[in-house]
Amino acid sequence: MRRRRKYLDQRQSDNHERWLVSYADFITLLFAFFVVMYALSSVSEGKYRVLSDSLVVAFGSKPIARIEPAAQSFSRDLPLRRSVKPADPQARQREQMRGVAQDILKVLDALVRDGQVKVTQSNRGVSVEINASVLFASGQALLRPDSGRALQQVAKVLAGTAQGIEVEGYTDDTPIRTNQFPSNWELSAARASSVVRLFIDNGVAEARLSAIGYGPNRPVTSNDTPEGRARNRRVTVTILAETPGKVVDIPLDEAEPAR
Repeated sequence: MRRRRKYLDQRQSDNHERWLVSYADFITLLFAFFVVMYALSSVSEGKYRVLSDSLVVAFGSKPIARIEPAAQSFSRDLPLRRSVKPADPQARQREQMRGVAQDILKVLDALVRDGQVKVTQSNRGVSVEINASVLFASGQALLRPDSGRALQQVAKVLAGTAQGIEVEGYTDDTPIRTNQFPSNWELSAARASSVVRLFIDNGVAEARLSAIGYGPNRPVTSNDTPEGRARNRRVTVTILAETPGKVVDIPLDEAEPAR
């Protein structure tokens, strides 16, 4: 009786541990499945052959069908990512120029609030219009000390850009005739040159700059009043937009045949 009970207890103990065999087989198969899936993600034929041989050794000496690589990898079957069109160059340029305008507004904030400086943006670029009374004494082309310090801050902004810069000088229609400035043409050009020289001395590349004197031409308002004449006396700094066009040679017209 004791022997039978001992035998039954031993069988029951063996049955409780038998699930470990099935669990181990399941884990082995699951591992093999993930190995196969990982191998299928590559198209290397050598890896497939190594995997196939390893599975033969792991699961017995009986040969199994060799796994051949698929014609295409799974990654190639995925939908292609749509190509993103590059941003519009003109829109990107306008945004860049707007940033330059904002920086100039910051350094000339007091003059802008006082109505002595006006900053505008167009397809041509960013224009900074400065009243001449802020920069120069009447009939002179030497920069005032205070205005020189303000323009130095503008030069720091422009030194970090790459666009061309035009400095234009304007006067009213009141004639001037001195030894230094025989007419308003010389005065307006000298004022523009003074601003250009200050920019060069403060880090702006000389090759980017040009000075133009328009004299009393191109007024923005009538010269019939003192306020209008004061408005027309100005210096405009224009940061040119980069819109290069294609250079095209223009041929001469064919000569008419001699009669």
